[in-house]
Amino acid sequence: MDISIQVAKALLKVKAVFFRPDEPFIWASGIKSPVYCDNRLTLSAPDVRLIVENGLAETVRREYPQAEILMGTSTAGIAHAAITAHILGLPMGYVRSGAKDHGRQNRIEGKLEPGQKTVVVEDLISTGGSVIDTVEALREAGADVLGVVSIFTYGMQKGLDRLAAAKVKNVSLTNFDAIAAVAAEEGYIAEADVKRLIAFRNDPSDESWIKKED
Repeated sequence: MDISIQVAKALLKVKAVFFRPDEPFIWASGIKSPVYCDNRLTLSAPDVRLIVENGLAETVRREYPQAEILMGTSTAGIAHAAITAHILGLPMGYVRSGAKDHGRQNRIEGKLEPGQKTVVVEDLISTGGSVIDTVEALREAGADVLGVVSIFTYGMQKGLDRLAAAKVKNVSLTNFDAIAAVAAEEGYIAEADVKRLIAFRNDPSDESWIKKED
């Protein structure tokens, strides 16, 4: 089975990705969304966790064979980075969203050597802002950031453009289109709702998808 479909099925199984096109969720930014993502739930399901972490490890081996250390995003990427690093036998650390206001005031936790070939582990990519911030912090610290591995990407154009502008490569295990297709196939949503979901992904600011077509 294709990894994107396998992971999509797994995420839907544990409701890490949950669709509600008729009663949209509201993001912190105010955007109304037909989908809610919480990949932390994969950590509580050993069978799903195994699929995800083995998938991330295999992606690092394939896409970034020179990787010397994994760095998780704070906070959702930390556990995934730790487990994946354990599978690969690599060191890991994580990057805070901001520097600590006490102690050594670290932003990067874990030992990072200048020039070390680094892969960032993220749970999901939407507009790309948080993961780019993480990459930039690592670059400023002297890391040679090879790219990012993530569990899920929306594939939003804004995110794709921002990643390209920042010269950040991302490889996700699964994507919005795959999850929407599997959700329809397995009865989580109606087949007719797939077009609405894709319309949201293509332009989150356009809320016309909320109204069902007659």
